[in-house]
Amino acid sequence: EVQLQASGGGMVHTGGSLRLSCAASGFQFDYAFIGWFRQAPGKEREGVSCIRTSDGYTYGADSVKGRFTISSDYANHRVYLQMNSLKPEDTAVYYCAAAVKDLRGGWRAWRAYDYWGQGTLVTVSS
Repeated sequence: EVQLQASGGGMVHTGGSLRLSCAASGFQFDYAFIGWFRQAPGKEREGVSCIRTSDGYTYGADSVKGRFTISSDYANHRVYLQMNSLKPEDTAVYYCAAAVKDLRGGWRAWRAYDYWGQGTLVTVSS
């Protein structure tokens, strides 16, 4: 059974940091795409970042470049999203997702992902 467990959300002030963690199991971790998405109230789901676990290649949205960093821990089958310099507009529920084949439509296409974890809420206050 595939499981993705997201954790690490919380409430911080503007400029603060959080590290989200996604624990993955039930699929071949070393050959997958693991993405982080977010959805704010009343807005569409948005791709934040993604990592290709076979070689560590990463993708990121322009809105988070220079502030968010995605990384993976192969030994423990975890993917992290380090979020620095947080802004109120980063407030959202964050989800991790896994694609075990190719990302048809690109890394931002949420329909390209096969499995989803539950969300973790990030709130950034001004």
